[in-house]
Amino acid sequence: MPTARKAMFAAELSGEVRLWQPIFLVEIQCPDEAVGGIYNVLNQRKGEYVGEEQIPGTPLKNIKAYLPVAQSFGFTTHLRTETSGRAFPQCVFHHWDIVKDSPLTPGSEACEIILQLRKRKGLKVEIPTADEYIDKL
Repeated sequence: MPTARKAMFAAELSGEVRLWQPIFLVEIQCPDEAVGGIYNVLNQRKGEYVGEEQIPGTPLKNIKAYLPVAQSFGFTTHLRTETSGRAFPQCVFHHWDIVKDSPLTPGSEACEIILQLRKRKGLKVEIPTADEYIDKL
C-alpha cells in the first residue's frame, strides 16, 4: 500500500497540476449611493462582478458577484465599513473554479494558497516534487 501511495503522489505531481477553489455567489442589496464602495471591496477581494438590477418600487439595487470563498472571511465587515453600513450581503456556494496558475510555480497565487494550507495543517512547507517519491519506490 505505501508503494502504491507514493506512485500515485508522483503521478499527480508529474502531470499538469491545477488547484480548484470554491466560489460564492454574493447578492448585495444597497442604495444607489453605496455602489462605489461595493465595487472597491469586490476588486480588493478578487470578486467578479456579474450584474445589478433595480429592485422595483424601492431606491435599492441588487448587485450580484462571484467571490472566492478564501476571500470571503471578513467580507461583510469590510463591505459595511466601505458603505457606512448600507449594504447587506448574502453569500451562497455557487460553483468550483480552477485557479489560473500552477501551484508548482513559485510566487503564483495557487502556490501561495498551497503554502498557507500546508502551514496550517502542520505539513512541511516546501511543496514536494515527483522525484522525492520516485526515488523512494
